[in-house]
Amino acid sequence: MNLIDIGHAVRMRRAELGLSQAQLAHLSGLSRQTLVGLENGALSDLGVNRVGQVLAVLGLDTQKPDTLARGKKRGLWMAAKTASVSFAHELAPEALEQALASGDVPLPFAPHLTHLFDEAPVPVVVMAVEEAASRAHLPPRQIWRNVAKLAESLSVHRRALWA
Repeated sequence: MNLIDIGHAVRMRRAELGLSQAQLAHLSGLSRQTLVGLENGALSDLGVNRVGQVLAVLGLDTQKPDTLARGKKRGLWMAAKTASVSFAHELAPEALEQALASGDVPLPFAPHLTHLFDEAPVPVVVMAVEEAASRAHLPPRQIWRNVAKLAESLSVHRRALWA
C-alpha cells in the first residue's frame, strides 16, 4: 500500500462519514494542507504515526484500509458506556442515538454527553456518529452538525474540536 492508495481510501471514507477536509484534519491532528496533499496523492512522504492518526479516526485498518472490522463494532454502545463511566444511571445507546440524530440534549443525560465530548477518544465518537446516521437514515454530515450543536450547548471543553 502506498500513499496514493491510502489517500484515495481516506478521501472515500471521509466522504462516507460526511466530514469536510478541515474537520478530518482537525480531528486527526493534521493540517488541512497535509490532508489535502494526502488525498490528492501529492505527498512524497508522511510518517507512519501521522498516517495512523488519520486512519484511526476514520476506522480504517492499517493493513488494507477498509471498514469491515469497524462494522462489527458497536459504536453507539461503546460511546454510551464511555459517557456513563462516572454516573449511577447509564445513558442507553438508543438515547445517545436520539440525541445525535436530533441535536437535543436529553436533560437527565447532559452530564453524560458532556463527558463523552470532553473525554472520549475521537474514534469512539466517530463510530457513534456513523452508526447514528445509519440507524436514523440521516446523512453523517447532519449528525456532525448536531454534535457541534450539542458540544456548544453543553459548553464542553473540547467544543472547538467538534465545531
